[in-house]
Amino acid sequence: MNNTLVILLGPTGIGKSDLGIDIALHFNTEIISCDSRQFYREMSIGTAVPTEEQLGKVKHHFIRNISIADYYSASRFEQDFISLASKLFTRYNILVMVGGSGLYIDAACGKIDQIPDVDPSIREKYLRKFRKEGLGSIRSDLRLLDPDYYSIVDLKNHKRIIRALEICESTGRPYSSFLEKKGTARDFNILKVGISMERHELYRRINKRVDRMIEEGLEKEAAELLEHRNFNALKTVGYQEFFRYFDGEISREKAIDLIKRNSRRYAKRQMTWWARDYEIKWFHPEEKDEIISYIEEALTH
Repeated sequence: MNNTLVILLGPTGIGKSDLGIDIALHFNTEIISCDSRQFYREMSIGTAVPTEEQLGKVKHHFIRNISIADYYSASRFEQDFISLASKLFTRYNILVMVGGSGLYIDAACGKIDQIPDVDPSIREKYLRKFRKEGLGSIRSDLRLLDPDYYSIVDLKNHKRIIRALEICESTGRPYSSFLEKKGTARDFNILKVGISMERHELYRRINKRVDRMIEEGLEKEAAELLEHRNFNALKTVGYQEFFRYFDGEISREKAIDLIKRNSRRYAKRQMTWWARDYEIKWFHPEEKDEIISYIEEALTH
């Protein structure tokens, strides 16, 4: 049997963690996390890190393995993933990757080009523009230079917008062209399994999950991280809204409403990211048996 990486992907709040564990248990293998916020050890409630019970059922990798103070990127994840996978494939014919971070999944699949370093003066130029003219100005630049990336990026995250702009200017190419999934061939098979559901049902689940996070202590976790708010890792839904509440900008109720709204918007952007990936076979999250049958059939071909 050829080595195979099964990637279980889908929007936030849809139930990937439990389903991934069931699949890994069925195939007697381990899980590689591909959620770019679950990497950080200081963040757990707001990133929906698997519980101790879940982690005890199947060995997970890349869960709370770095600090919010560490610089991390898709290219570094690609290096770390390849190193880990080469070791695990000596013991298993199948590995299960679980996550919703589209860029990091693409990196694992070898489908992003290496992005070159840029002149720091270009970055500083756009930072000055952002500080002087605001977010709308750099958004307009991105819409002009790279409409494809503009359609999927978090338009409230000035760092990601500036990153795209500096690549556009320094290379003369749209940033999205580096994400066109040309990439590098892998020496293992890749099987992508997506889970989705009707939007209204997904949004209901997301709202309920946010309520559960509040009950579990998300506000306290955000308060403990307030002094580190400038770290890129904390430019994350669930933390940014509470920071605004702590600053007195909005009420606690408004912060919770915004967490729900922004989580729903994030889920929509995730689905937009995968909309053109015809390698993904989509299922409802409750179709566990059908998913396992699909994987088993794929492994025999």
